[in-house]
Amino acid sequence: MIKTLIVDDEPLAAGLVKEFLSAYPQFEVVAICHDGFEALKAIQLFQPELIFLDIQMPKITGFELLELLENPPAVLFTTAFDQYAVQAFDVKGIDYLVKPFSEARFAQAITRFLSQQKTKTVPEAVDYPVSEERNKRIVVRVKNEIKIIQTQEVRYFEAEDDYISIHTQEGKFLKKMTMKQLEESLDPEKFARVHRSFLVNLQEVAGLEPYEKESYLLRLRSGQKIPVSKSGYARLRQVLGL
Repeated sequence: MIKTLIVDDEPLAAGLVKEFLSAYPQFEVVAICHDGFEALKAIQLFQPELIFLDIQMPKITGFELLELLENPPAVLFTTAFDQYAVQAFDVKGIDYLVKPFSEARFAQAITRFLSQQKTKTVPEAVDYPVSEERNKRIVVRVKNEIKIIQTQEVRYFEAEDDYISIHTQEGKFLKKMTMKQLEESLDPEKFARVHRSFLVNLQEVAGLEPYEKESYLLRLRSGQKIPVSKSGYARLRQVLGL
């Protein structure tokens, strides 16, 4: 049996997925969850092999839920919005079902999942329009709790191996992602990559100080100082109008 989890804040939509799935006896629905927090607990408890995942939900989004998982299961996205398709396939979603979808379209998604289970192939890229939406918050795990950090509260980000260190007035938090992924998700008018290992909130910038030959330190309002690379200096001059 293929353990399956349905995650959708709309009970009718979740019920429809369960109804369509009843035609496939090899799938076992282990739980139906209506928000990301509930889903995270269910994933830890049941270890499903497949998730039918909505995107826009209360508390945390479907994408934010996946970011909290070390080894996420296979995902079939179910959503009323088509603008997240590129992001869905970026996180290796198997298919992207836009509500309301038919039973025939659902069957295509199931067939795709089963064929990939046999071959263990990575989902093919699909050409969809790119979403212009930027992250306004970051979700992290702190021990057994989930913390939501508004990006405007971040002083700067620092790369630490496979993790990003998020520095705020409240303290430091770790999230597993690359600096490139983070940079692409943030508003370039509010955040700037000043060094290969540092990305700063421009609202926190207090000044630039010379440091050794042709190098600078960026001084933040908190008093912290960040190294600035040559390319980072050029970027700062451009965005700050120096």
